[in-house]
Order: sequence, then structure tokens, then C-alpha cells
Amino acid sequence: MTEFWLISAPGEKTCQQTWDKLMVATSRTNILSTNHKFNIPDLKVGTLDVLVGLSDELAKLDTFVESVVKKVAQYMADVLEDSRDKVQENLLANGVDLVTYITRFQWDMAKYPIKQSLKNISEIISKQVTQIDNDLKARASAYNNLKGNLQNLERKNAGSLLTRSLADIVKKEDFVLDSEYLVTMLVVVPKTDYSDWQKTYETLAEMVVPRSTKQLFEDNDSGLFSVTLFRKAVDDFRHKARENKFTVRDFQYNEEEMKADKEEMTRLCTDKKKQFGPLVRWLKVNFSEAFIAWIHIKALRVFVESVLRYGLPVNFQAMLLQPNKKNMKRLREVLNDLYKHLDSSAAVIDASMDIPGLNLSQQEYYPYVYYKVDCNLLDFKV
Repeated sequence: MTEFWLISAPGEKTCQQTWDKLMVATSRTNILSTNHKFNIPDLKVGTLDVLVGLSDELAKLDTFVESVVKKVAQYMADVLEDSRDKVQENLLANGVDLVTYITRFQWDMAKYPIKQSLKNISEIISKQVTQIDNDLKARASAYNNLKGNLQNLERKNAGSLLTRSLADIVKKEDFVLDSEYLVTMLVVVPKTDYSDWQKTYETLAEMVVPRSTKQLFEDNDSGLFSVTLFRKAVDDFRHKARENKFTVRDFQYNEEEMKADKEEMTRLCTDKKKQFGPLVRWLKVNFSEAFIAWIHIKALRVFVESVLRYGLPVNFQAMLLQPNKKNMKRLREVLNDLYKHLDSSAAVIDASMDIPGLNLSQQEYYPYVYYKVDCNLLDFKV
């Protein structure tokens, strides 16, 4: 289970008692969840007005940062081409896997100094993650263009003989070049019609050079044949060939052009390899940064909502629950029993009502502060 419930309840005589009560309630009959204390430092509270406004801002910031975390993770999967193990290896926070990071969460005092106001901390996070989002767009665009150009070239060099590039199939000696009168044409013949071709190609137009056809290449469906004829017979030959289900390819042997195509392919392959390593490193570092920022926002939201709900002085215990998948419904019931005294109206509050500071429109409302954190950030193509 990669889903966590981040909740808080007011301190009883001590916060330890609140923790002990939860532990007893969630393990009384069978283990409903694995629980961890979630350490939030003593942040600056500020005024009630600021807290109410900040509550709404943090909800929007939470959604934005989560979307950036998912975008970076998904792009990592695209770049590593959906090798699931490889992707998971690179999706780390502070060098550890996400579950370890979140269950052992420690506030990063250097990045987000707690002497700053809550609003300032949220602005630091917002700026940082907006920068990551902008950088991702630029880097992804450059890499996708490169990848797209390479795929187009690769597509040109693969597929049916009717459409693919012929540059890597034909050689200079397959053509009559620099002749005023003669020209070599390339014709795609279905495998089933080889004998018809051999019988008829000399008669498809006047002035076809006898015994000039040669098979140059074959794929699963067709063969590529060369044939030499006089230039003035080209149109007639092309027309008659089509009537006999032979396809004349528009192709002129041009060594310079073919060389340029090969060089372009080599250049794109080299560029892609050059960009791949630094891009994966950038994604790894910035995924970590964005994920850490996201969990700090969750911590901020728990702090703000706890103060708004439970009042001052600050006295609450934040707890991270990893629900047992089979017992999620039962866990929700146990938590409601444990904390229903905190807000008797909670059971009947409509989640679509918009009450400032409570963000009911964003999610379900419970008598305790609750936020879901889902560490499963990837939609893998199965």
C-alpha cells in the first residue's frame, strides 16, 4: 500500500497520550494500520485572518505541487521508456525511497527556515516548484523534438518497400548514371508476381533494355527490382507498370543527399545519447526536490488546519497512518469513533459547502484533520 493518511488530533494531557490512544485503537483486534509520528516543528502561527487565507492558498499549492511531482515522475518513465524497476530506482527523496522518506519525515530547516512566517515558507515552495515546472517544460520540449526527429528518420528506414527510404538498400553500381538517354528505375513487385514481372517487364513500354532487371532487396511482402530503359519511355512504363500492380518508386540516386541523411541519423543518435544522462540526472534531482516540497506542504496544511480547528496554544499530535488495504473502511470507523467528540456536526457536513479555512470543497471532511498522501505517482502502461 502506497497510500498514507496524514491526520492530527489535539493533545490530551500530553501529545504522547493522543498517540498512545491511536495505537491502541488501531491495533485492538487486528492491525488496521501501520502508524508513525509525523514531526512538525514549532512554526510561527501568525493571525487568524492570515491562517484562514493561507488554508485556501495551501490547498491550491498542494494540488499544483502534486501535479508537478507526477509530471516529473511520468516524464522519467517516458525517458527510461517504461522500465518499471529502473524508474522506481530513480524516484527517490533525499536518496531514500518515498515510503521511507515520508515515514521518517524531518522538516528541512535549511530550505524552509521556521523563523520565517508560514506565508513566506509557502512562497519559497511555490517559487521553487514553479521553476522546476518551467525547466521541465523546456527540457522535455528539447528532448522530445530530438526523439521525434530520430523516430521519423527511423520510420523512413523501416516499413514497407512502398514507403521506406531506399538509401541504405541501393548501391551506385545498381544504376546507369550520367547517361543522356538511359535511366534506371526501381520497381516494387509483390512476391506472388515475381514470375509475371520477369515475363512482362520488357514489354511494359517500348525501349526497355532487355535482360536489365535485377532484384536488389526483398522484405516479407515484396521485392525491389531495378530496370533500365530510355528516358522518353518513362511515363509510358510507369503507367503500364501500375496497371500490372507493379509500383515504380520515385527515386533518383544522389550520393550527397544519401550521405547527408546518414550523417543526420548519426548526429541525432549521438545527441540523444549525450542528452539522456544529464536529463535523467536532472529529473532525479528535481523529482526529489519536488516530492520533498510536496510533503512539506502537507505538513504546513496539517499545522494550519490543526490550529484553526483545535485553537491555541498549539497542542496537537500529527500522525501518519499507512492503512491495511483490507481494513480501510474499518479504520475510518475506528477513527470516527475515536474523534467524533471533536466535532459533532462533522458527520452531517456536506463536502460541497464552502467554509473558509476548512477546504471542504477539496476533499472529504472528518472530525479530525485529514490529508491523503498517495506515493503511487505513475500510471504505468501495462
